[in-house]
Amino acid sequence: MNKPATIDFATAIGTDAPAVLAHTRALLDMVAGEARDSLLAIHAVLRRELPQGRLATYEAGGGSCSFLPLDVLSRSHVTVVDIDEDQVRNNTYAQEAILGDVQTYRFPPESFDLVICYNVIEHLPNVEAALLNFRDALKRGGMMLIGAPNPRSLSGVVTKYSPHWFHVWFYRHVRGIRNAGEPGEPPFPTFFHPLVTLSKLEAFAVTHGLDMVYRREVESPRYPEMRQRKPLFAALVDVGAAVLNAVLPRGTDVRRGDYHVMLRKR
Repeated sequence: MNKPATIDFATAIGTDAPAVLAHTRALLDMVAGEARDSLLAIHAVLRRELPQGRLATYEAGGGSCSFLPLDVLSRSHVTVVDIDEDQVRNNTYAQEAILGDVQTYRFPPESFDLVICYNVIEHLPNVEAALLNFRDALKRGGMMLIGAPNPRSLSGVVTKYSPHWFHVWFYRHVRGIRNAGEPGEPPFPTFFHPLVTLSKLEAFAVTHGLDMVYRREVESPRYPEMRQRKPLFAALVDVGAAVLNAVLPRGTDVRRGDYHVMLRKR
């Protein structure tokens, strides 16, 4: 189920028009690595498991681009809810963009075939409320995609316990994103509610009528980015990660800074 994907990423999402490229920029810009392979595997699951025809898709938090494969995005009526006015304004692919809080905004029951919550739950102080809203909004058999950082990884610990100005510095000077931290632009403040921890999220899903369809922990895409942009800095981080892995319990890899899960509503 979690085999690495080997197909070309740009081919997988399509490159037919500038507008399409703008919507899928987040995918095209992702450096080759485990996170990108995992997203390709998720695309295959979505194509296989989602119903044919038009889809009702709810994206919790939505900026200027989507992580959906083009063939799914093109047949989706996308509704975005985001608390940031700039993020709502920047969104161009959703048919409906709502300024609201995913922790409190509620849709009628069984409204959506697919809910996407990608790099969002780590920013929420009340993850339980948001997840229950997502579950209730899903149709029976509907799918929920969650992508989030692992708070027990090296990058997760650094993110959790370092000040926000350091996150902005990292995005600007290591990742090379010059407008990082400006209105509507990441990085955003993080809370790391306990439910962001994968084991707790899994237990929550079982308790609340959600079956695990896909689960994969991946090396954070920040690592391959750093190896390309700042090889010396990346080498030092890799050495530090290797030392930690050597002293921690067998099988631990602190570089696995992200995870992807897909849940199906019973």
